[in-house]
Amino acid sequence: MGRDFRKIKWVKALRYVVLVAVCVLLVQSKSTYGQVDEGAITGTIQDASGAVVPNADVTLLNTDQGITSQTKSNASGIYTFAPVRAGHYSISVSASGFAKTTQKNLTLNVAQSLQVNIPLKLGGTTETVEVNTTPPQLQTEEASVGQVVSGQEVNNLPLNGRNFTFLAQLGAGMQTPQADTRGNAASGAFSANGLRPAQNNYLLDGIDNNSNAVDFLNGTNFVILPPVDAIQEFKVQTADFSAELGRSAGAVMNATIKSGTNSLHGTVWEFLRNDKLDAADYFENNNGIKKGKLRLNQFGASAGGPIIKNKLFFFGTSKENAAFRARPRMQTYRRPTCGPATIRTWRTSSR
Repeated sequence: MGRDFRKIKWVKALRYVVLVAVCVLLVQSKSTYGQVDEGAITGTIQDASGAVVPNADVTLLNTDQGITSQTKSNASGIYTFAPVRAGHYSISVSASGFAKTTQKNLTLNVAQSLQVNIPLKLGGTTETVEVNTTPPQLQTEEASVGQVVSGQEVNNLPLNGRNFTFLAQLGAGMQTPQADTRGNAASGAFSANGLRPAQNNYLLDGIDNNSNAVDFLNGTNFVILPPVDAIQEFKVQTADFSAELGRSAGAVMNATIKSGTNSLHGTVWEFLRNDKLDAADYFENNNGIKKGKLRLNQFGASAGGPIIKNKLFFFGTSKENAAFRARPRMQTYRRPTCGPATIRTWRTSSR
């Protein structure tokens, strides 16, 4: 019994050692491979004459969350931060014999490689130079063709059914797909450069969001449709995108979800459609048919903020739909002189 008891103690101790080792590795390890929804910030550190400045200290600050990352410029004066989540940033550079320089007002979009070259001026390390002008947004790091739709545009543009994927049809080379029996066009599917909607690649926070089997129930080519208020932004790439995205002969829709920041923020919303606010159509007016009932209420809320300032954040959202519609009910009866006839009546149903 004593031997078995000591064996159990050793097993428990070994479990604790393994758990601690895993936690240490998770805390200390740096991300080598990032999700494909994340971008990168790179550039060259130069002096006033255009010569490169090696071994300069470069600090990247997420101005929304207060999270910092540090690196040094290499022998060619080049620095790189990757992977970097979409958001707002500033970069500070300090080197011996130069004044500290801070580049502010940087915005990194989803799956973007942003180049920010920073010139340094001679001066003491106690001097600080702040650059508030936004650097040129010309994309020179990669040759993909695409369009970014920001969260503000997603919220402000009209959307039937609050489905953000419809906004992909606003991009160049996009078309509404041919209507089919599955109602694919009504689900927000789109055709890119004439290719089939099923050949598009849907990514959500860098994770595969494609329906591998055709979704006959919902008529969609994607699995998860987040609420509009949860979308930070999305990018639709139609040509020359990176091989890491793979799979797609059509377009790549790369969406990213919001995250919490150091500021507590949230929304409460409701969108409604009601037949009391709609006019009857020509056939209803002309034939004296009572207008069909329609009650559609879409409501929800979202909230985000800090748990531990500059370290840990939360964000959550919820959406509900309440729909009441009038559906036609077909009835057939016989008249002695006219043969079979069909009358269309309406009944109210809910779902």
